[in-house]
Amino acid sequence: MDLSKKLHRFTVVPSLSPELAGLQKIACNLWWTWEPEAMELFRRLDPDLWESTHHNPVEMLGILQQASLDSLVTDEGFMSHLAMVEERLNEYMAGKTWFDRKAKHSRDFRVAYFSMEFGLHESIPIYSGGLGILSGDHLKSASDLGVPLVGVGLLYRQGYFRQYLNIEGWQQEFYPENDFYNLPLRLERDESGTPVTVELEFPGRKVKSRIWHVQVGRIPLYLLDTNLEENLPEDREITAQLYSGDQDMRIRQEIVLGIGGVRALHLLGIDPTVCHMNEGHAAFLALERLRLLMEKKISYAEAREIVKAGSVFTTHTPVEAGIDHFYPDLVEKYLSRYYRNLGLSRDDFLALGRHNPRNPHETFCMAVLALKLAGHANGVSQLHGEVSRKMWRGLWPELPEEHLPLTSITNGVHTKTWMSQEMTGLLVRYLGPRWLDDTTDRNLWRRVGRIPDSEIWRTHERCRERLVEFARKRLHDQLFKVGATAKEIATAEEVLDPEILTIGFARRFATYKRGTLLLRDPDRLARILNHPDRPVQIIFAGKAHPQDHEGKELIRQIVQISKEERFRHRIVFIEDYDMAVGRHLAQGVDVWLNTPRRPLEASGTSGMKVAFNGGLNMSVLDGWWCEGYDVKKSNGWAIGRGEEYGDIEYQNEVEGRATYDLLEKEIAPLFYDRGTDNIPRGWLACMKASIQSLCPVFSTDRMVHEYTERFYIPAHEEFERLLADDMALAVDLARWKVDIHRRWPQIRVDAVEADGIEEVGVGSKVPVSARIFIDDIQLKDIAVEVYSGVLDSRGNIVGGELVPLDQVEHLGDGNYRFSGEIECRFCGRHGFLVRVIPRHGELGTVYDPGYLLWG
Repeated sequence: MDLSKKLHRFTVVPSLSPELAGLQKIACNLWWTWEPEAMELFRRLDPDLWESTHHNPVEMLGILQQASLDSLVTDEGFMSHLAMVEERLNEYMAGKTWFDRKAKHSRDFRVAYFSMEFGLHESIPIYSGGLGILSGDHLKSASDLGVPLVGVGLLYRQGYFRQYLNIEGWQQEFYPENDFYNLPLRLERDESGTPVTVELEFPGRKVKSRIWHVQVGRIPLYLLDTNLEENLPEDREITAQLYSGDQDMRIRQEIVLGIGGVRALHLLGIDPTVCHMNEGHAAFLALERLRLLMEKKISYAEAREIVKAGSVFTTHTPVEAGIDHFYPDLVEKYLSRYYRNLGLSRDDFLALGRHNPRNPHETFCMAVLALKLAGHANGVSQLHGEVSRKMWRGLWPELPEEHLPLTSITNGVHTKTWMSQEMTGLLVRYLGPRWLDDTTDRNLWRRVGRIPDSEIWRTHERCRERLVEFARKRLHDQLFKVGATAKEIATAEEVLDPEILTIGFARRFATYKRGTLLLRDPDRLARILNHPDRPVQIIFAGKAHPQDHEGKELIRQIVQISKEERFRHRIVFIEDYDMAVGRHLAQGVDVWLNTPRRPLEASGTSGMKVAFNGGLNMSVLDGWWCEGYDVKKSNGWAIGRGEEYGDIEYQNEVEGRATYDLLEKEIAPLFYDRGTDNIPRGWLACMKASIQSLCPVFSTDRMVHEYTERFYIPAHEEFERLLADDMALAVDLARWKVDIHRRWPQIRVDAVEADGIEEVGVGSKVPVSARIFIDDIQLKDIAVEVYSGVLDSRGNIVGGELVPLDQVEHLGDGNYRFSGEIECRFCGRHGFLVRVIPRHGELGTVYDPGYLLWG
C-alpha cells in the first residue's frame, strides 16, 4: 500500500536564539565559502562535525545539540567572532563595486547565466568537474564585481556520482541523495507561502518544477527541481542525476533548463536583457525568449532579431563529438507543438540546429542552435577560439576565418576560493589589502618580488605538509572501507613525505588527458621517484564517467602500480575527487602536471589554481597554458613546443620521454638546489615569476570584466535599442532583411581593377576600384569593401583587414563604380578581394549567411 499520498509533511529547522541568528544568516549565503574567517567560525562550532558534514554549516546547525548552541551565547570570544563575520558580510553586501564605479548602464541591465552544473562548494554536490567549477567561479566573481547577474541551473537530487575504488583499483559509483532541507537553499514561494512552480508541456502531459534559491554573495542562483508528486515517475527523475541517462533524458533536462529556466525567471519577475548560455545545454532558452516576445504581437523574424541581440554563447568543447546532438524524431517528440506555436515548420525549426539546413538526415545540434541565435559567441582560450572557428566555419561560409563571429575569452579561477589562507595572509602583508578588491592589478602583483624567500617558502611548505596529512587520512579511510588488511591500512601513515618534491595530477579521467603518460616507463619513473638525493612523489585524483571503461582502466593502472613496493611510498591515488580534494592539491603541490593531447583541452583551469598558491605548471602547450607559459620569465615548463601529431602512440612516446627529461634534468635539480639555509632560491624565483605573470591574468575577475565589457554591455544596449519604441527598430530590421534578401541575387561584381600592382614599395597606397551592378537596390543598403593582407603559402589572406570603397560614381542602368585605396604597410606577397555586404541605415553592415558577395 502506497502511504506517501497520505503522509503529512513538515520541516524542522535549527532553533537559534536571537543572539545567534547571525549564524543562520551567514550559513545561507555562500559568501562564506570564500571568506576564511567565516569558515573558521563554523569550524569553531565543532571541528569534527565540520569535517563529517562536508563543511556544511546548515547541516551542522541542525545537528548540534540545543545545549551546545545555547552555551555559545556566553562565550565572549565566539560571540565577538560572530559579530565580526556578520559585520563583514553586511559591509560586503552593501559596498560599492567595480560595476557601480566603472559601468554606464540602465536600471534594466540584468544578465541571466544558464549552466547545466554549478560547482559552488563540496557541500552542494551538483557539479561534475571543470564546467561546473567555472560556472560557480563566474557567479562568485560577478558577486565581487557587482555585476547584476542571476544564475539558472538544475538541482540534482543525487548530483554527480560519488566514487570509491575496490581493492583492485576499479572505480565504483554510488549516488547518495542530497537532503535539500539541510543545504543552504530555500524554496521560492508566492505571497501565500505556496512554492512557486514552473509548468512545461511534454507529450501528453505537463511537467512541473519547483524553484530553489541559493544566495552566492550578491548573486541569486535559481535551481529547478522536478521531483514533485504531481509529475510522473520518469519526469521526477529529470533532475535526479547529472550527465546520466539516455538521449531522451538529456533532451528533457535541457528543455527544463532552457525553457523552464526562462519561465522561472519570468514568474519571479526577472526579465533579463542578456542571457548567457554556458555551453549548448541551455540553448533552448532562446526559444522561450522568442515565445515571450511574440506574445507582444510581433513576428518570429522580428523577435529573433531581439533575442539574438541579447544572447551570449560560450562553447567549451574542442570536438563536435562532445556536443549534444538529438535525432530529429526526438526533437519532434518534445518540441513539435512548441515550434508550431512559433509559426515555424518542422524543416525550418530543425534547420536552426543543423550545419546544412537542407540535409534531412542531419541531427539537431545544440551548439549550432546556440550559435545561430546568439549575437556574441566565444571559446574559452585563444587556441580554443581558433579550433572553434575551424569547427564551425561552415555556418558562415562567406566569411574569412578571422572574421567569424566567434572569438575567445580565456577562462579563469576565483582567487579567494582557491588560494590558501596562509598565502592570502602573506600577500595581504606584502601587497596590502587592496589586492583582494582588485585581483587584476599587475602593479600590485609585482610586489610579490619583495616577499622574503624564507617567508614564501615556509608558507608553501605548510600547505604541502597539510596536503600530505590530508592524503594519508584519505588513503587510510579508503583502505579501511574496502576491507584491506591491518598491515595495508597501517602503511597509509607512511606514504608520502612532507618535505620532498610533490607533483599533482587531478582531473576527469578521459583518455585524451593521458593520466598514465608518466607511467609509460615504470623503471625510469622508479629511478626518478626514488632518487637518493632528489626524491619525487605524485598524488593522483579524478573520476572517469561511469560509462567510460577506458578511463576507468587508467585509474586501475595507477592504483595497481602504486601498490608495487618501489612506488608504495611515492604514488597515491585519492578517491572521490571533489572541490575539497581539489583545494588541498592546488594549495599544496609543488608542480601541477597536465598532459592532454593538443588541441583537445579547451582551456583547463586546475593549473591556474595552483599558480595562485605558488605551485608551478608543467604542461603540454594546450588550452590556457599556451597563453600562460613564458620561457623568458621561467614561470613553469612546457612539454614539447605545441606540436600536433597524427600518430597517437608516437606522440605518447615523444611526450612521455620529454616529461621524464624535464623531471630529471630541470625540475628536480632546481627544487633541490639549496643554500645553507635549505631554501631553493632558484625555485623561488620561478614561483614568484609564476605568481606575478599568471595571477593578474587568469582570474575570473578578469574573465568577468571581459564578458561584461565585450559582451554583456554591448548586448544589453543592442537589446534595449531593438526593444525601444514598441520594438520599432526590430520590426524595421526584419522587414528590411526580407526586402534585401529578396533583391540580393540581382547584385553582381562585374569588374575589379588595380593597375600597376605587380610590385609596389612598402608604405605605398594602391588604388582599387570595382564596377558593381546593384539594379534597383538603393546605395544606402549596401557597403562595398576591399579585404586585403599578406598571403600564406597556400595563397590565402592571413590577418586581413577591411577598407571601405566609398567613392561612388554612377555609370547608369544600375551600374556603379566604387573606389578606394589599400595601404601597404608590410613587405611580402599580398592579395585582395572586393566584397559587397548589406548595410542597414542605423545598424551598419549586417551579415547573414548567403548574403555576402565576393568579387
